[in-house]
Amino acid sequence: MINFQDKVSFIWSIAEVLRGPYKPEDYGKVVLPLAVLRRFDCVLEDTKDDVLAKFADLKSINEDARETILNRIAKQNFHNSSNYNFKNLLSDADNIADNLRDYINGFSKTARDIMEYFEFDKQIDKMNDNDLLYLTIKRFSELDLHPEMVSNVEMGYIFEELIRRFSEHAEAGDHYTPREVVRLMVSLLFMRDDDILTKYGLTQTLYDCAAGTGGMGSVAQDYLHELNPNADLEFFAQEINGESYAICKADILIKGEDARNIRRGNTLSNDQFKGEKFDYLISNPPYGVDWKSYEKPIKAEHEEQGFNGRFGPGTPRTSDGQLLFLLHLISKMKPVTAENPQGSRLAIIMNGSPLFTGDAGSGESEIRRYALENDLVEGIVAMPNDLFYNTGISTYIWILTNNKAVIRKGKVQLVNAVDFSKKMKKSMGNKRNEITQEQIDEIVRLYGDFKEGEFVKIFDNEDFGFQKITVERPLRLNFLISEERIGQVVEQKAFQNLATSKKKGDNGLAEIEAGKELQVKIIEVLRSLESDTLYKNREDFEKKLKAAFKEAGLTISAPVLKVILAGLSEKDETADACMKKKDEIEADADLRDTESVPLKETISEYFEREVLPHVPDARIDHSKTKVGYEIPFTRQFYKYTSLRSSEEIMAEIKELEASIADQLKKVLGC
Repeated sequence: MINFQDKVSFIWSIAEVLRGPYKPEDYGKVVLPLAVLRRFDCVLEDTKDDVLAKFADLKSINEDARETILNRIAKQNFHNSSNYNFKNLLSDADNIADNLRDYINGFSKTARDIMEYFEFDKQIDKMNDNDLLYLTIKRFSELDLHPEMVSNVEMGYIFEELIRRFSEHAEAGDHYTPREVVRLMVSLLFMRDDDILTKYGLTQTLYDCAAGTGGMGSVAQDYLHELNPNADLEFFAQEINGESYAICKADILIKGEDARNIRRGNTLSNDQFKGEKFDYLISNPPYGVDWKSYEKPIKAEHEEQGFNGRFGPGTPRTSDGQLLFLLHLISKMKPVTAENPQGSRLAIIMNGSPLFTGDAGSGESEIRRYALENDLVEGIVAMPNDLFYNTGISTYIWILTNNKAVIRKGKVQLVNAVDFSKKMKKSMGNKRNEITQEQIDEIVRLYGDFKEGEFVKIFDNEDFGFQKITVERPLRLNFLISEERIGQVVEQKAFQNLATSKKKGDNGLAEIEAGKELQVKIIEVLRSLESDTLYKNREDFEKKLKAAFKEAGLTISAPVLKVILAGLSEKDETADACMKKKDEIEADADLRDTESVPLKETISEYFEREVLPHVPDARIDHSKTKVGYEIPFTRQFYKYTSLRSSEEIMAEIKELEASIADQLKKVLGC
């Protein structure tokens, strides 16, 4: 990769020319489109004269027909019919802005569309007004990006490294996937299918729903071509960012592939591949990105289409859309049929949140439940930290398939590869670690062997499921009619509201006066009942109160009676249970608790063993029971480290004290 590093350094030095009129974070607005243009220029260099000669003969025919002929002569899926190129643009410095526009407009339609996404025309004016355009073009003309000097793979590295440098302050989710991580993902994605992938003349499809510059597709294609030079992996992708989309499309165009397979738009709210299915799916979607601004079409699809749409199982909280991308990819998997017995395989990299965020019944839990109960999750690999350029968070590769090997059916494999990395000699942003090829091979071996060990755990799908039960305990209250508790009644907001009215005028005033009169009479009745008697049965006490109010000629509504009882009561574990109905005990909301019962265990056995010995009066509200799923990955590989003994710690303290005392003596000259 010598070319890669040299070219990036050279292009970065060109970016320094822009200092002053451009802020460093805006260098990419100039450098990225010019790098694409220069690559186009070098790719078309050998056939440019032939294209111009033929163009002169074809000016009279329509553009579509002319494009097909000129593309064939250019030996590419695009061409340029302008008389200009990067070298002769420099021969007319006074008109370089107009001539550069003529050069760009000379490209065939697909290439022109790519340049439009860079919105480069604005930068031409800005550079020209600041006397930077000629110098910048001159420096780029010195850059040799001919395919014989820079391969497509190296060009992909160049684009990704430039984007990384121009976006070092981007959000954690706006990252670019290091190639060694992609190689690992691709190896895990294809590892079961060597027999299929080595067939002569094979054509398979690969889809990336958050493609960036298309790096995952390039690595996957290289992997397959190494395995089978006669195979074809057709790459389909969608990308929301205009610049990344343009670079991805340019890369596909230069490779001679169908640029129409690369489409722009928000994957979640505007699926550009509706109804299409793919053999392989791979993606590194943004982490923790808020999707509230475009939630309407997503939630509408969930509610209106259900499982006929992409988001049938549910939607996660709007602060993180990772699991939406997972559901989207699952919806693009080819079903297993007689014509397609292999089904589809899927590799997606996400942070730790999708493993456990969301309680039973939440959107996140329901999505995990769907994936696990449908036996789609084959394995999850925990990655080392500090692998990505713009974030150091923990990441996990999920491998899903709708056609598991027999030995893997009903199972999920967890691979702990957090220590499979080495420190880089020089950090690149947040990227301080890298995975060597030997380490990639070892991770793939561990995954493929499917045997438990230090780094591998194997579970049944049901091991990650649980039933969340609601444990209720009776409400127990005592009642006392004393001056203090009567005061508590008076302080009750609902009691005070008796002397208020929403009506206006005389009617309102009359209602307020009637309310005040009722308040006075209620307090009079309560004071007449004052005593030291402590009641521990609400039903008996309520009968006594009602009788007293009736004797005083007061009609007390149920809401007002409830307020009076609340003021006169206190929690008391020794009191009788309060009854909601004759045969239904009222629960105490303050004592309400929940328990998570493993899915493999019966609720009754768990309850009798874990709950009743501690709270004999507890009961389960079965109407609130929910099934949940979570994958506590880190817990499965936790290793207990015993604490040091107090003697060892004390010995170390004394050693430190002696060392400090010795140092003080030297300082003080004692």
